[in-house]
Amino acid sequence: MLAAYASKVDAADPLSALTVGEKPDPEPSADWVTVEVKAASLNRHDLWALSGVGLTEADCPMILGCDAAGVDPDGNEVIVHAVIGDPTAGGGDETLDPKRSLLSERYPGTLAERVMVPRDNLIAKPASLGFAQAACLPTAFLTAYRMLTTRGRLPVDGAVLVQGAGGGVATAATLLAVAMGARVYVTSRDASRRDRAAALGATAVEPGARLPERVDVVIESVGEATIDHSLKCAKPGGRIVLCGTTAGHLAEVDLRRVFFLQLELIGSTMGTRGELSSLVEFCAEAGVEPIVDSVFPLSRTGDAMARLASGEAFGKIVVEP
Repeated sequence: MLAAYASKVDAADPLSALTVGEKPDPEPSADWVTVEVKAASLNRHDLWALSGVGLTEADCPMILGCDAAGVDPDGNEVIVHAVIGDPTAGGGDETLDPKRSLLSERYPGTLAERVMVPRDNLIAKPASLGFAQAACLPTAFLTAYRMLTTRGRLPVDGAVLVQGAGGGVATAATLLAVAMGARVYVTSRDASRRDRAAALGATAVEPGARLPERVDVVIESVGEATIDHSLKCAKPGGRIVLCGTTAGHLAEVDLRRVFFLQLELIGSTMGTRGELSSLVEFCAEAGVEPIVDSVFPLSRTGDAMARLASGEAFGKIVVEP
């Protein structure tokens, strides 16, 4: 089968570590099934893997990709949950299993014509979502959903700040928060991105700008460059939910503000199968449709990765076998 995989790791030039070529078909084992991939979406995780974060030379070759939608052996249209973990080891939450991993770390990923996954990791795809849009949900949208709900505890008629318009998680958080009825503020240095965020129903502002109100939840995926602004924008008792550090991970935090305003600085990673099921149901009922920046054939995964690495995408990049 055709697949896109890391043939090596290269921190200096990650894209040079990517190869698109033939790989053996997956062989299902007990409780695992093979899904025919109809669409997969890219994540920063794929670029990190190529650069050697979470993946070593000894792990290569490794098929990349966490997200996919496709057809299971029984002909059902499904969405793949990318977290491979034991919920019982995490108190009912597989993301807290110390041994949990994502597809493309220990097990071959979704950037292929077929992928093997645990049967329990499959969610029924709603008819209202096409395969390309459904493939956008398992990582970016699931991460944003967990940040807003489980971790952020967004109240009814609450306010949200999303740092950095355009990225997968930021765009997902914007769409979801608007659909949840929240007042949503989004930052970006780029005027065109601010315009696109505003078109989604958000109030778009420049980075560091003073907001009309302090917010209940901050969706933080930028890190060092925005964390001070995030703390200043949270209302007393507010939550700053952190899922990434695209602009640096060694940040100075004014702890006086944290304790005096009783702020919560909360980490969040991916989500559970149950949360993915709830997310899919919410999207179907609320009419939330993921924004697809561009679609590439699997044979052009290199171009798709270059688009992701450029930082110019708004929404998700999809690859189709």
